[in-house]
Amino acid sequence: MTVADLPRHIDGVDEIEYLVIDDGSTDGTVLRAKELGVHYIVSFPYNRGLAKGFMAGIDACLRLGADIIVNTDADNQYSGADIEKLVRPVLEGRANMVIGNRKTDSIIHFSPLKKRLQRLGSKVVRKASGTDVADTTSGFRSYSREAAMRLNVLSGYTYTLETIITAGADKNRILSVDIETNPELRESRLFKSMWGYIKRSAATIIRNYVMRKPLKTFLIMASVFVIAALVLGIRFIVLACMGDGAGHIQSLVLMAILAIVGIQIGIFGLLADAVSDCRRVMDETLFHVKRIEYDNTNPNRNYNVCSYIKEEIDK
Repeated sequence: MTVADLPRHIDGVDEIEYLVIDDGSTDGTVLRAKELGVHYIVSFPYNRGLAKGFMAGIDACLRLGADIIVNTDADNQYSGADIEKLVRPVLEGRANMVIGNRKTDSIIHFSPLKKRLQRLGSKVVRKASGTDVADTTSGFRSYSREAAMRLNVLSGYTYTLETIITAGADKNRILSVDIETNPELRESRLFKSMWGYIKRSAATIIRNYVMRKPLKTFLIMASVFVIAALVLGIRFIVLACMGDGAGHIQSLVLMAILAIVGIQIGIFGLLADAVSDCRRVMDETLFHVKRIEYDNTNPNRNYNVCSYIKEEIDK
């Protein structure tokens, strides 16, 4: 159903090809994909997780010469007719990363709790990334070739949040477009519980924000301790002027401890900022290495779109 729903022609696109990721599934994905005439298949012998599968698909599409990569789900959650909405802004040069907005408040099979969590999560990610992405957990996306080559997902859980935070830090042009969703065919197997999803997503957001903006993060933490130390110091001076300083020596000790901790956290922030600068240099170096490698792999590439169907994790 998902493959049949994919477009065969898009104005401005010379050729459309399909690639399926088989993440160690046991439901005959590879055989079925071949029967449907899928052009390319990347198959893992065992389950490696959503993020690994996503990056394997990106790597394969780039090696095959894709100029635009569209990522969708194999559970037919997204409408294939909306792929042109994702591709068009990239073709016109208005964005190099386009994310489909599912309008989660209107999805019938989403529970009220899930809708609230989606709104809260998207708001947090927008704040952390400095972007205006409406639906940050949507996996229905398109990438220009350059944007795809700049993707480096370190998380072993999911790519959706990390790629937005990274793209925002790199000042990439990100655009949201409204899309439609199909009725739910089965429950998602990406996570076992809502609480587990929240914990992993929160850890991903915090980790990537700190990695991208370490100095700001550590200085905020350091300021809390330094301000507390100043308050205690001022309090002691006032009491000493009133002749009651001898009975509050403990405040001086606590003030010294807080000040030392604050200064140390600030120093950690400077070191973390230096490490972050090194990572940015390495990311830029890796981008140029990828460009050389991928273009040499297929110097006569003539593909414009490689639609990538992601097989959900089979748990």
